[in-house]
Amino acid sequence: MRIRPSHLVTALAGLFALNAAWADEVQVAVAANFTAPIQAIAQDFEKDTGHKLVAAYGATGQFYAQIKNGAPFEVFLSADDSTPAKLEEEKAIVPGSRFTYAIGTLALWSAQPGYVDAKGDVLQKNQFKHLSIANPKTAPYGLAATQVLAKLNLTEATKPKLVEGQNITQAFQFVSTGNAELGFVALSQIYKDGKVQNGSAWIVPASMHDPIRQDAVILEKGKDNPAAKALVDYLKGPKAAAVIKSYGYEI
Repeated sequence: MRIRPSHLVTALAGLFALNAAWADEVQVAVAANFTAPIQAIAQDFEKDTGHKLVAAYGATGQFYAQIKNGAPFEVFLSADDSTPAKLEEEKAIVPGSRFTYAIGTLALWSAQPGYVDAKGDVLQKNQFKHLSIANPKTAPYGLAATQVLAKLNLTEATKPKLVEGQNITQAFQFVSTGNAELGFVALSQIYKDGKVQNGSAWIVPASMHDPIRQDAVILEKGKDNPAAKALVDYLKGPKAAAVIKSYGYEI
């Protein structure tokens, strides 16, 4: 049987309309350190599932406050595991949806090549004017930075030099713009495919601070959204895992 071109166009239009009807949008609160990986994952997620990911980026503590105040987020990718656990205790998430999607790595970084040595001895020399960190009260990477300084007995010596960002993105910006000679950032901000992309860095040993276990949850507002469930499932899959690892995270 011969299919007329007009009939084929009509059939394809109907198929596209059906796919569009199945596709949904998911509102996601994303910890600032995970900005680059989720942007890469979002492209594959939309292509593979048809669903669209709409992300907002910021500090975990700030997102917690926004979620409690009714923000329209449906999935939360936290920079820690304690905040999602707290939301779970408060029955603000879909039961059983919490899981660890990545384990973060802290790095001491300078935009200047050769400024930070591979062992972080630049901290002990203490010849810099400004050291950037994220707010330790709201950003887990900022808290980890303070733990490293305490372990090195440098808390008091560096206190006058600290430049504090609201989140890890702002802490990174202070260094990248030269407002601070060096700073503690998420390795994912400076790392791709097995190497630091620019400047110089010390990858901080995990033993020097509490583990940065990053948990994800489906929030109450996302319980009836198929795209929210699809995103969480996608983050557990091999394609997303490969992207996450390429930015220096552990799985």
